[in-house]
Amino acid sequence: MTPKQGSSSHYRGEAVESVSELNRRYGIPDQVSFCQDPGGFIHVDVKNSWASARIALQGAQLTDWVPKGEAPVIWLSKEASFQKGKSIRGGAPVCWPWFGPHESQRDFPAHGFARTALWEISRVESRSDGSTHLVFRLPEAAFPKNQWAHATTLENHITIGSSLEVDLVTHNLGNQPVTIGQALHTYFQVGDIRTVRLLGLEECVYLDKVAGGVRKIQKGPVNFTEETDRIYLGATRDVLIEDPLMKRQIRVTKNGSTSTVVWNPWIEKSEKMGDMGDEGYLHMVCVENANAAEDVVTLAPGAEHHLWVRYTAA
Repeated sequence: MTPKQGSSSHYRGEAVESVSELNRRYGIPDQVSFCQDPGGFIHVDVKNSWASARIALQGAQLTDWVPKGEAPVIWLSKEASFQKGKSIRGGAPVCWPWFGPHESQRDFPAHGFARTALWEISRVESRSDGSTHLVFRLPEAAFPKNQWAHATTLENHITIGSSLEVDLVTHNLGNQPVTIGQALHTYFQVGDIRTVRLLGLEECVYLDKVAGGVRKIQKGPVNFTEETDRIYLGATRDVLIEDPLMKRQIRVTKNGSTSTVVWNPWIEKSEKMGDMGDEGYLHMVCVENANAAEDVVTLAPGAEHHLWVRYTAA
């Protein structure tokens, strides 16, 4: 099918196409539609022969992916706040152009500005294999000049099919090198974190952020018995999330990244966060395809970088 290329409202001073216009320009009957929740959030709903999914235009953030006949793969907090300009707890947030706190400006937003900015949709395509491909673009007006003065573009390519693929594409349009840190901060739904283990990170060096950034070496699978916040370095292999209660295995395959972040806030931090939900920590784990710590990326003038990941559930 040929790709599809909207009255408007306003979002933090930016013009926003109306839902009816978005449906007219980008909707695909019985496959792709746009809706607006009572708080003004616009979402894209996708349903095809492989799966269903939902993506918020704020942050170009996937909040749901359910393979046909299966349980949800992506975790979204029951207390997630869909408020304009506020981060959404769960789903697959886009951290860009830095990961964690800014290295020198502590008043800049953690994980950058992309996850709370309003993105534009630039292409929707129904593919011959039954999958649905969507391209989101961060508009120029969404780049705060006091936080990011570089000439760059950012796109998020999401493909909903037998697997879920996400490709975060940064292009340096300027005449000077640009350094970025980033992550696809994906939350996965699990039966009980205490029974889950991760395979594929064995023998990797990791920065233990709970212990103040101490370097350690992963021995055996990753198990969860307490707050876990780690940046694994030199991590390029597939990661398997083994979930005995849900009787499934989620495979994370990636490219353009040699760092993987693993996170679960556990009990005390979860209670302080306010939007994790009652015992929400028990049912989620973040395995993040990243360019973090010493794995930041420097783009030469004119260069492009792809942070790509594929998720499959079996």
